[in-house]
Amino acid sequence: MYPNHREGTAMSSAINKAELISKLQTLEGLSNEERSSLIGLLRQHKKYGLVWEDKTENIEERLREELPVLREVKEKALLSEEPDAPNHILIEGDNLEALTALSYTHEGKIDVIYIDPPYNTGNKDFVYNDSFVDTEDSYRHSKWLSFMNKRLKIAKKLLSEKGVIFISIDDNEQANLRLLCDGIFGAANFIANIIWEKADSPRMDAKIISSRHDFIVTYAKDIATLPLNKLKVADVPGHYNKTDEKGRKYYLKPLRYMGNADRREDRPNMYFPIIAPDGTSVLPIRADGSDGRWRWSREKVEEEKNRLEFVKTKKGWSVNTRLYADNMSDIPVETLWYNKDVESNRQAIATIKQIFGSEKTFTNPKPVKLIQRIIQITGDDSSVVLDFFAGSGTSLHATMQLNAEEGGHRKCILVTSNENNICEDVTYERNKRVIDGYTTPNGVEVPGLKANSLRYYKTDYIPRERTQKNMRALVAAATDLLCIKENLYEEQKTFGRFKLKPQLARYFNDGKKHMLIIYREELIDVIAEEIKTLDVGKMRLKIYVFSPGRYAFTDNFREVEDKVELIALPAAIYDAYQKVLPKRREKLFDEENKQDNVIPSDLFAEQEEGGEA
Repeated sequence: MYPNHREGTAMSSAINKAELISKLQTLEGLSNEERSSLIGLLRQHKKYGLVWEDKTENIEERLREELPVLREVKEKALLSEEPDAPNHILIEGDNLEALTALSYTHEGKIDVIYIDPPYNTGNKDFVYNDSFVDTEDSYRHSKWLSFMNKRLKIAKKLLSEKGVIFISIDDNEQANLRLLCDGIFGAANFIANIIWEKADSPRMDAKIISSRHDFIVTYAKDIATLPLNKLKVADVPGHYNKTDEKGRKYYLKPLRYMGNADRREDRPNMYFPIIAPDGTSVLPIRADGSDGRWRWSREKVEEEKNRLEFVKTKKGWSVNTRLYADNMSDIPVETLWYNKDVESNRQAIATIKQIFGSEKTFTNPKPVKLIQRIIQITGDDSSVVLDFFAGSGTSLHATMQLNAEEGGHRKCILVTSNENNICEDVTYERNKRVIDGYTTPNGVEVPGLKANSLRYYKTDYIPRERTQKNMRALVAAATDLLCIKENLYEEQKTFGRFKLKPQLARYFNDGKKHMLIIYREELIDVIAEEIKTLDVGKMRLKIYVFSPGRYAFTDNFREVEDKVELIALPAAIYDAYQKVLPKRREKLFDEENKQDNVIPSDLFAEQEEGGEA
């Protein structure tokens, strides 16, 4: 089924939904999951929007049975010697599993999301369940919408209150993407459909019309509080074609109001004579000879008379105002982005060749300046940027370059699969060279952006069933997640007087904040006693402690409660994951053999959107 627009409800009013639901509840031969799904479909009442056939992904099926975690590949870490260098993150893996992991570490923390998803052209650019989707696939659009819907829903949860998402797309799915995003982010949070001039010349092999632009669909988390920045103008636009006695550039704008409501009767008080240099009176006369009105009041004309300039024409004097270029340092962002300002695809390919020479090629990389503009107009110099269709890694390159130019401290997270070794050989290698420095094919030495650290992670899995064994494995595997969550990586071998065994507890401290991860409950009382003797400073010691339920052993830390912040694991991870994970499949199992090993589900919170984690 192709997606389509519709008005009204898809079900005839003659059908009694309550009756059907009642029959379904008593119908034999259905599993609870099948019954629930059918009843859910009946209860849907969508008045306007997209309709598509939901298509399950292989990765989604895996997430029904396993929980994603992130494991650091330490030998790929690029660590700066600068003490305040931002920690950037590159995640190798399917972006649905990576987004699920980030739902724990970064919920509400991402300020800028830029993605360049597959455009679904049918030209081998969109892989669904390990197969390319072509133009003959009758579910082509439904597969793409299902794919994007799952990822954008999680992306919304990651956005901060001032967050913005930018999505590159072309005509194949632009209309569908708009409606999909209206449903996810809210139509009221739509910002603009930016047109980016991607080409700097026509395609001579175009069959009908040569496409010169792509779209960048843009939504805010909350447009009411959106802090969208203006653009800094370095060069004076050409229409500032006059220079005053002080050498300042300006252009002239007629003082007569033009457009709607430009008649004298629309604003009678703004029809009055202005004295010209020869002493004659000038009135705001419209092109048809009728009375018009000025843009300024009498009072403002008097106050700003130094900005008035009279020009002698055949019809008499015209009154103009001077608009100076030095008032153009900040201008509003417009919807047309020309490649002279943000570069074209050709220039993006040239950048890749400068970095790799003839070693690597990458299809359709995005220009560094394009991503820099996106980052500049959103957030501030400490924003967190996410790109979960990272491709060649332009978003990280742009972030580091912008930090270098503006003295910023932005952090960037990239996510990409390693299909055809793209993550290792292109995404990682490109940014490694940008950090370390490289030599262009012409022999030019490009200095490295060394005030940046890059950490490399791979997605991994822990069984989803809540057994003691699996829960302990999840907590043990969650250490890298916690380091990412706290942006804290400096591990210490000792805690107070004790030398720690990593399988029992681990301690991280960077001099500004610290956290302790306790994997075994037997250590709790000893650690609580040790904390009594320690000066933890202004920042409380954050303690993540394994617990089979939600209890974080607050009684054991009662005497040091002013020094610590306690979080029970893995309950905190389950809470985050259950909001985004697909529901688990129903299973029949031997209760007698498993009852001693399964943790009662009532120890965990009620599920919100996804299934039980």
